[in-house]
Amino acid sequence: MDLIQELKEKVVGKGISIVFPESLDSRILRAAVRLKAENICQPVLLGNEEEIRAFAKEQGVSVDGLTLIDPYHYEAYDELVEAFVERRKGKATKEQAESLLRDETYFGTMLVYLKKADGLVSGAIHSTGDTVRPALQIVKTKPGVSRTSGAFLLLKNEERFIMGDCAINIDPSAQELGEIAVETAKTAKMFGVDTKVALLSFSTKGSAKADQAQKVAEATKIAQELAPEFDFDGELQFDAAFVPAVAQLKAPGSSVAGKAKVFVFPEIQSGNIGYKIAQRLGGYEAVGPILQGLNAPISDLSRGCVEEDVYKLAIITANQTLVK
Repeated sequence: MDLIQELKEKVVGKGISIVFPESLDSRILRAAVRLKAENICQPVLLGNEEEIRAFAKEQGVSVDGLTLIDPYHYEAYDELVEAFVERRKGKATKEQAESLLRDETYFGTMLVYLKKADGLVSGAIHSTGDTVRPALQIVKTKPGVSRTSGAFLLLKNEERFIMGDCAINIDPSAQELGEIAVETAKTAKMFGVDTKVALLSFSTKGSAKADQAQKVAEATKIAQELAPEFDFDGELQFDAAFVPAVAQLKAPGSSVAGKAKVFVFPEIQSGNIGYKIAQRLGGYEAVGPILQGLNAPISDLSRGCVEEDVYKLAIITANQTLVK
């Protein structure tokens, strides 16, 4: 059984509600209808109900059974405004809150924060910043996590790998990179990926002397201290992390080298390039980015996504709601 099928079976019939702020996008709409038809989750579409129904008719689908919420006509809107002002602790006035919460992504994130919905999937027509900004302002990061990060699940046949951070942090510090490694290991565990975590570099165990390599070595120590239950090693070049024969030459005695299933990149440039090479040249399906380290499941789509990506990321988001 493939991973997505496994994940689907865990959430079918549980009534998990997932908010979709971008209801007038055909990829979102069709995925939401499919998710409801298969009883995977209860999709919540945000926007003007008449516009949503008219768009659905144009697309030849029905939104009957889906939850439709218009931020401009929401009975508990004042409650959301008050909660937003309180959450921002003096950084937003009531008037600013009222304006921001007309935005579907801010509105949907507040629904998740107030537990009126279980998770949110956005980003088909919005930038990563448009999805992450409300998440950081409202649901915020977990204790001990200074910032969110984005991981990709790489799938091909029975193979499963996790790569992070490929989406959020341009150049994390050693402390931040260590935290990212821990959160990426937790994501791997959630999806049944062996938690042997390689922190990648152009250097293996001091083979090159540079600040960039030293940062990864320091991050590895931080990750080991933060989460000793996982198996971290670094700094490792990718071939040392992945190929057993190379690992024997470059990192003999390592419990991770040559066996890694989780790859943590030193900064976003290499992370973004790396997962796309695996996707386009390696033939792996890349699902994500899965946002890590937040207090609630908020997921960010790529604007180049297709309906199937929306469908699968919603299944992943629904599974994140099961992790306490």
